[in-house]
Formats: sequence, structure tokens, C-alpha cells
Amino acid sequence: MKDITQDFGTLYQPTSALVFYRNNQGSKDTYVEHFDMDENGNPINAHPLTEREAKELVKALATKTQRKKNQNFLKPKGVLPTHNLHINPSENGSALWYTKSMKRQFYFTENLEIPNGRAKVPAMLWLANQRSLKVFALPNNRRPTEKTELFYAPFFNVYENGNVCMGTVDVNIQNSNSLEEFTKKWEEYFFNSYFSHLMNEHNPINGNCVNLWKSLINTEKQFPKETLRTANRTLKNLLL
Repeated sequence: MKDITQDFGTLYQPTSALVFYRNNQGSKDTYVEHFDMDENGNPINAHPLTEREAKELVKALATKTQRKKNQNFLKPKGVLPTHNLHINPSENGSALWYTKSMKRQFYFTENLEIPNGRAKVPAMLWLANQRSLKVFALPNNRRPTEKTELFYAPFFNVYENGNVCMGTVDVNIQNSNSLEEFTKKWEEYFFNSYFSHLMNEHNPINGNCVNLWKSLINTEKQFPKETLRTANRTLKNLLL
């Protein structure tokens, strides 16, 4: 006799079943009941679908394409960009990067009485995950190290700890975003939102923040580094 066990496919045994209920009144409300299966394949132990079982179902239904997209999250498209300092491709994902001093577009709410326009900003340090953003100012354009001193970001809408209040900005970071897309989106979210007020009366500069930006908007002036206030922390402290 010929041994054909190698040709056998994988045998799957039924372990559970779902039944979806909807009333006949045209409502879209749905009730889901979960059944365990006995050794003969008969449904037993009917009960409402639990949160744990729902998570297992979502995991089981994940397509190969979705898994591939998740694997691409925070993955650089090519050689790692030199301005990137740290990547943590965990479930939420985070990246740390810096930008050199440059001109940026600004938008301000009417109550500040600052015209919209472009102005030069200092070098900046950015730390973001899929849902939140921290920003700090840097003393120069050199690539920062763990010992680099951080300064408060000289902008409105930023808390003393560096957290940015995004207001009504619709942050939409996808699991398929590459590292380059991730950092670009966060920079656009930050500078394309409307700056409106200081957070908890935290003044991030030495001087008047409103007058500072009034003097810089739509000019070629360099950002005055002497107005930066130290945050009393280093880049290493930020990663702890």
C-alpha cells in the first residue's frame, strides 16, 4: 500500500459559532451571540459575544494585505533619513527626529492679532506616536545627541512638557504610513493648524510671545535664539 498521509490537508475542527440578530423594526442595532462547540460539532454554551472574543475575531479576520500594511508602519522607504534619531515600531509606534532652522507657514486666530504668513523658526526636536506630538527647540542646526540641551518650543498651543494641543485638527496617521510619511504628516499637522493661545499660562520664551511673532512674520529675520528658554532637560531625559 502507498503512504498518502503527506497529501493530507490540514484538518480544521469547529470551535465556535456566531449568530447575528437584528429586530424586524428596521433598526440597525445588532446583537451577537457566541456559541462554543462540543466534540461532535454541536453548538453549546450560548452567551453574548465578549470583548475578548471580539478581539480574537478581529485578529482572525485580518487579511494578509492589512498585516503587510502594519509591517510597513514607520519603515523607511530607503536609506534611513539622517534627521531621524530614534524609531520605536511598537503597536502605537513612535519616532524622534529633528529639523533645522527654516521658514515655515503660520496661521493664527484673530484674537492674537498676528497676520498669517511665513517666518523663520529655530531648529526643532519632534517626538510623536500615532495620536500625540511633543516638540522642543534646539540650540543649533547640528544633529543632537543624548546630551543636547532642550529648549521650550517658542509657539502657542504647546504645554510646558512639550505636548501639543492639536485642537480640532483631524489627526489621521495610518498603520501603512512609512517613516517619511509619518514625520511629514506631523509637521504639516503642527504648522497648518491655527495657533491660538498659551497653554496654562506657560510662556515658552523670554519676552512677549505675541510681539515676537508679530516682529518675525513675513520678514527675513533670523529667529532670535536669545529668546529661547531652557526646558531643563536633555534629549536623553526625553527618551526615558
